[in-house]
Amino acid sequence: MAGGGGTRFWPLSRKEKPKQFLNLSGKDTMVMDTVKRLCRVADKEDIFIVTGENFVSSTIEETSAILRADHILGEPAARNTAACIGYAAMEIVKKYEDGVMCIVPSDHFIRNEEEFERVIKTAVSLAEEKNALVTIGIKPTFPSTGYGYIRCNRTNEAGYYPVEEFVEKPDLEHATEYVKSGQFAWNSGMFVWKASLILDYFKELLPDIYAHLCTIKEVMGTEREKEVIAEVYPIIPKISIDYGIMERAKGVLMVEGDFGWNDVGSFDALEEIYEKDENGNVVLANGCLLDTKGCILYGDGEKLIATLGVENLIIARTKDIVLVCDKKRAQDIKLFPEKLADSGKDSFC
Repeated sequence: MAGGGGTRFWPLSRKEKPKQFLNLSGKDTMVMDTVKRLCRVADKEDIFIVTGENFVSSTIEETSAILRADHILGEPAARNTAACIGYAAMEIVKKYEDGVMCIVPSDHFIRNEEEFERVIKTAVSLAEEKNALVTIGIKPTFPSTGYGYIRCNRTNEAGYYPVEEFVEKPDLEHATEYVKSGQFAWNSGMFVWKASLILDYFKELLPDIYAHLCTIKEVMGTEREKEVIAEVYPIIPKISIDYGIMERAKGVLMVEGDFGWNDVGSFDALEEIYEKDENGNVVLANGCLLDTKGCILYGDGEKLIATLGVENLIIARTKDIVLVCDKKRAQDIKLFPEKLADSGKDSFC
């Protein structure tokens, strides 16, 4: 899934080049890191990307060394994750009749790729053997208020757990309780299941979306495909796969992962990916720091970023924008593109 705008990484992430096309891991762009990681568990011929229609050509160019161009599926309108996943499931059923789908976002960081491979393969086997919806939960390392949680029954030792409840992002008090209890995992937004099974759930729980997807399936591979998708997709109801299906489905199973996962949702996530200097700073720029503590510096060129006597700031510089932000307000950076659009400064969005 590569349709997000990544607005919490503005001004690095922009309308014409959102977060999935940035190199935030130090290895490759986020989308290419994801594709290469998935090649550990699937043939490259079986990897698909769903992205916004306006990013199809960029995604084809970015991934051309590995993926086929016809495996880049374009959404003419953003309709949240249920439509995205249903569209991909229909494409797979049309091409292969059925298959186990591994759904992953394009903008996550995973440190231990060998363990990731093991967990995904475990989930694939489980989806095949149990014909169940499987979610990947992350072993929590601190009481995060930025992630949703999964409560599960840990009475068995089979390597997977029945899911009892999906919980929205909690406050700190509840997050602390969840971590202490040992019964909760972070909701990673990664799922594994048979394409036919998830479509059965669409038919049962999201019949309106299912009907639209069936209309699209009828013309897949024909000359009318783009025309029909352009007509139908924008009227598909907006709902996440979590709200629409996962929270309502019975018999969902969870495989827990402990592979150095981070959803890289905002600038402060870079502190989990990169080493800090002796003063707790993450410096991804040409920097000169004096009496500076706990800051994150990111620069995309040779221009120097110099700091003196400051603490706990995010400072990011692109060719046309300088951002200075209190690190505590990292989540609110997403407000800038909306503010700029409203004030007629679209070129900075």
